[in-house]
Amino acid sequence: MIPSRAMTAPQEHFHFTNAGNREVKLVVQILCIAGPTASGKSSRAVEEALKRGGEIISVDSRQVYRGLDIGTEKITPEEMRGVPHHLIDIRNPQENYSAGDFVTDATRLINEITARGKLPILAGGTHFYFNALLSGLPTGIDANPALREELEKLPTEELFTRVRAGDARRAAELDPMNRRRLIRALEIIEVKGKVPVRAKSSSIYDTEWIIVDTPREELRARIDARLAGALARGLVDEVRRVREAVGDTRLNELGLEYKIVGEYLRGERTEASLLPTLSAKLWHYARRQKAWLRKLHEENTIIEAAP
Repeated sequence: MIPSRAMTAPQEHFHFTNAGNREVKLVVQILCIAGPTASGKSSRAVEEALKRGGEIISVDSRQVYRGLDIGTEKITPEEMRGVPHHLIDIRNPQENYSAGDFVTDATRLINEITARGKLPILAGGTHFYFNALLSGLPTGIDANPALREELEKLPTEELFTRVRAGDARRAAELDPMNRRRLIRALEIIEVKGKVPVRAKSSSIYDTEWIIVDTPREELRARIDARLAGALARGLVDEVRRVREAVGDTRLNELGLEYKIVGEYLRGERTEASLLPTLSAKLWHYARRQKAWLRKLHEENTIIEAAP
């Protein structure tokens, strides 16, 4: 394990132009904490922030939304333990928040936190956001309105099936419930055949990774315990409130918990089916997250189990 390190000023990296003039490039130190759902990323991020003097930037595409608390297992003020957290509760659920929005906000926050002499700690389970920040967003393919109109008529499961058939690698990186990203992937596949792999860009960040890699059986038990707790704390009532505010179409875009409970509220499934159905689907999602994590090959990666 790499020993803990205190936050230092950005490092200076030098290179020379053709004229021989030395240019200075500042490389900003950041800590990224990733792991599958229910692995304990949030608590680990708080521990590292307290130990190293950091502030936490949430890398979660749903915790940006107000009112999505139980379903997203949003960290509570008590659990934050006085550590500043960013990009939580910054949008209403009727609004969209894109990977591009995240890159803009995270870049600004990293600079602000670094300027305060603190360590920016990025923690969460939306791996597409990590990719977008560190490797850049896919570009070069224009939107296809006619294709989008056709794809919008399809169920989300069919969209994911089509992405997986066209580009299994890209499918493994995507949230199977995120219609916007699935449709965008299909637009690119239509033109390119596959979604191009983004080359690792020359990053301005000196990135250290902590991967919270919980053993398989323990993770399955943690998912089940988390779901049981969420249902006991009022998940159904929360989904009912969100549904009343945003409608069923938008509700289905807000993640598995909201989609499945929404089916119950519409009379499409029984209450008794909620826990086993959510458990099976979240376990499948966690396995896909673990597959993405295995692809990380950073020099500073730490592999360890959740506390």
